[in-house]
Amino acid sequence: MTAFWEQSWFWPSIAVIVGLPVLLLVLTELQSSLQRRHNPMHKVIGLLRNAVVPIIAILVLSVQVTDAVDPGQPVVNQVIASVLGFLVIVFVLNGLNVLLFTNARAGSWREKVPSIFVDIARIVLIALGLALVFKIVWGADVGGIFTALGVGSLVIGLALQSAVGPVIAGLFLLFEQPFRLGDWLDVGGTRGRVVEVNWRSVHIDTGGGILVTPNSSLAGASFTNLSRTGGTFPVTTSVTFTTDDAPAAVVALLQRTAAALPQLARDTAPAAEPAGGAAYTVSFEVGGPSQEGPALAQFRTWLWYAARREGLALDGDGTDDHATEERRDAALAAVAPILYLGDEDRAALAPAVRLERYAAGEVIARPGVVPTVIRFVLSGSIELRVPFDGTQLLATKVEAGDYVGQTALTREVVQAFQVATTEVSVLAVPAPVLDAIVQRTPRLAKDISAVIDRRHQDVQDVLQAQEQVRLQSRVASQRVAGGAA
Repeated sequence: MTAFWEQSWFWPSIAVIVGLPVLLLVLTELQSSLQRRHNPMHKVIGLLRNAVVPIIAILVLSVQVTDAVDPGQPVVNQVIASVLGFLVIVFVLNGLNVLLFTNARAGSWREKVPSIFVDIARIVLIALGLALVFKIVWGADVGGIFTALGVGSLVIGLALQSAVGPVIAGLFLLFEQPFRLGDWLDVGGTRGRVVEVNWRSVHIDTGGGILVTPNSSLAGASFTNLSRTGGTFPVTTSVTFTTDDAPAAVVALLQRTAAALPQLARDTAPAAEPAGGAAYTVSFEVGGPSQEGPALAQFRTWLWYAARREGLALDGDGTDDHATEERRDAALAAVAPILYLGDEDRAALAPAVRLERYAAGEVIARPGVVPTVIRFVLSGSIELRVPFDGTQLLATKVEAGDYVGQTALTREVVQAFQVATTEVSVLAVPAPVLDAIVQRTPRLAKDISAVIDRRHQDVQDVLQAQEQVRLQSRVASQRVAGGAA
């Protein structure tokens, strides 16, 4: 009688009993390690651990059991082998997808391959793999099937040549990738942002709806990719004033307004020039096509307020119902208690002051400049923002009843940006006029001095707080680096 360890089923069974737990343990550790490093390959290893390896073990045991009972090729083994073959195909395809495309470097050919090509290749490989499984496991004759499919495909391709041609052209357009999701295109004078690309068409958001353009139309026509302009996007617009407005004053106003736009590209400067008659052209650069609309809207809004403050007639209209004598007198009456003014003082001061309005977001004053006027806030609010490492830190907010530009009396430069948070109305009082009032009103001098000290302290507090945050961040980074070492 043959010893049990000499039986044909013994060693395969031992291999499964001992090897399966060890292999599963190794794969579990490998999957956990990849998952901690956020490597997408951990999903493929998970498929190998949870499906492929257990099915292999089941197939080995099933073969040993059925061979002892029925030495033929039972259907149950063929079914298990077919399932295993399908899982191996899925495992190999997912692994190739992760290795070739998921981790593809930006700009490489793998990163440029359209997803439709990957899907087609995946379908072809699955079909070939399943055919191989059926041939090996079931002994099926797949050669005749592929021959019939090849002849049928040739006949169908010739019959549908005119219909398939545009589709192929569209697929080659996707492979070339002259644009990507998020790019801005100009297609036949229609501008928009690409929001979807599939094997048949490109969907472009024009702001007024979605323009669906067939790939074949784009492949056979010219279009402009507005997002590939070398890092910046040029914006040009035209405005009109009147022929009575001095061109030098208008050009300076246009350049100054455009230069303050937050969308303006770094290290660029706007340009403005007369275009003949009362027309002017303004050009500046923004970060991309998506910023063109917001930049133009903000520029036109700010220009309206700036033109009124400068007394220039934008669009031929120089009227300003805000800066009237009645409003001016009412504003003087509002600030009179702050300046300790009597009725006679207000009447004498009226011709020297002026009302101004600023749009939300406008910069009223910048750091490093000695102010020439003190602005009393009548409505709205102004934020004082301190420049720090390319950013702006909020120091304090000035509300109605307070004022900015008080260092005009001490001839000190402004330390913070003065930014209107809403539409702001102010009464601008020239520094020499206010200086005369201060000389005969000691209480006002004391009040302004207190405001100057308080604003200086606000600036110092926010800078010190930011330095403390930076120091703590640096210490934390050093600790992390030390722990890693």
